[in-house]
Amino acid sequence: MYKILTLNNISVAGLEHLPREDYEIASEMQHPDGILLRSFKMHDMDIPESLKAVGRAGAGVNNIPVDKLSALGIPVFNAPGANANAVKELVIASMLIASRNMCQAWDFSRQLEGDDASINKQTEAGKKNFAGFELPGRTLGVVGLGAIGRSVSNAAIALGMNVIGFDPGITVEGAWQLSSDVKQASSIDELLSQVDFVTFHVPLVDSTRSMINAERLKLMKKNVVILNFARNGIVDDEAVSQAIKEGQVYAYMCDFPSNLLKNHERVIAFPHLGASTKEAEDNCAIMVADQVKDYLENGNVRNSVNFPEVRMPRTEGCRIGVVNANVPNMVGQISTTLANSELNIIDMLNKSRGDIAYTLIDVDKEAPESVINEISSIEGVLDVRLICSNKD
Repeated sequence: MYKILTLNNISVAGLEHLPREDYEIASEMQHPDGILLRSFKMHDMDIPESLKAVGRAGAGVNNIPVDKLSALGIPVFNAPGANANAVKELVIASMLIASRNMCQAWDFSRQLEGDDASINKQTEAGKKNFAGFELPGRTLGVVGLGAIGRSVSNAAIALGMNVIGFDPGITVEGAWQLSSDVKQASSIDELLSQVDFVTFHVPLVDSTRSMINAERLKLMKKNVVILNFARNGIVDDEAVSQAIKEGQVYAYMCDFPSNLLKNHERVIAFPHLGASTKEAEDNCAIMVADQVKDYLENGNVRNSVNFPEVRMPRTEGCRIGVVNANVPNMVGQISTTLANSELNIIDMLNKSRGDIAYTLIDVDKEAPESVINEISSIEGVLDVRLICSNKD
């Protein structure tokens, strides 16, 4: 019986993927095998010795001590792309809201007073203050071409926009999912100099912090619309606020209200609505539950932020999973240990990612505890699991 600790409310749709005959799930629990969470901050949390996997029902993992867990040999899973449609819809809606001044116009209408004839007269006189522009023919810059960035790009192309993308880390698989009409920028500065709108879909790391700042705002077209539904801190709010006052920026649409932004007449700050749909919450929970389940039951790794992608079909034998520092001769030492115990390797897959290496090994019979202990004692081994049943 696997034990799963939930640190936030996780969609029932996801929890249903963990059969109750094999999984005990609770918000308070001792000795969990897995943790599922959304926004709970784990940085000050004591990590249980029993913990084997952490699953974040969302994309960002800033609230999880990934380096600490890596050092313990614990994979951290997330759900990239599960909320892509929800964020895409909000980005497209925000471009329309900004270009047509919808929020300002609505606020104007709500303040109208008098009888209907008077309101009609005020409406006709005031509407000229909210004249906007249309999206077709305008250029959208998309920074970050992961699942969300690709979805936004393809939708904007369908709306008749020109799209320029920048992502030096785009994968071949990701490129195949991107419209061929999306133009490639060789640098962020090249992209910013050409766009009427720019949207960000990158994590908050040192290289993306204050990606939009006072210097880069000078490179951009006058009346540009900036959209940030990724992470607070990617855009320098002070610099954008000043650029709006100077007439350089037309509007700023974001998901991160603050005292600076919440009452700004050219800023629309939503209360972190990017992935706030039932469908997105369900999709994230299902994806991460399936990934944690596959790791616990089969040792497979899909969509981990700190482990290599490792998927190996099960055989009739018994499976061993080994997490170790990515240093020479680890596989040799592990293989020798198995051979000395007369365990025959049926199948094996070894992958590495940064400082972490992970090996799945199917052997012809169940490895005794002494073998597991011997592998564990090899210098550089972080974790060893015997994966023969759901009782490991």
